[in-house]
Amino acid sequence: MKRNATAVWQGSGKEGKGNLTTQSTTLSNTQYSFGSRFAEGVGTNPEELVAAAHAGCFTMALSFKIDEAGFTAENLETKCVINLDPAQGKITESHLTLTATVPGLSKEKFDELVADAEKNCPISKLFDTTISVDATLV
Repeated sequence: MKRNATAVWQGSGKEGKGNLTTQSTTLSNTQYSFGSRFAEGVGTNPEELVAAAHAGCFTMALSFKIDEAGFTAENLETKCVINLDPAQGKITESHLTLTATVPGLSKEKFDELVADAEKNCPISKLFDTTISVDATLV
């Protein structure tokens, strides 16, 4: 299984501009720039897209783990915050905050499944950074 995306950039790093298009066209010539990455400019940025990828991957992996344990998630909501340290030129942390509603699932089993998904979702395996999770079962 292969997926792709294309980035086009025109101009200098600070004054230039770019756009991103994904294979599915969910992103289609979506703007990104220095301003959208390092300030509050209009458009997306790589870290926002990485956050979306990690939140989505972790949440889907957890759903499969919950299914395998014999339960069905009523609702899983995950927010991912990516910390980029421009001075180091690297992502220093991916922090996931999860709120879950899974009828009948014990807190102990929930914590076990969350830890498994955190460690084993494909995006987590891709990262060379600190990954943390705050998980709440309601």
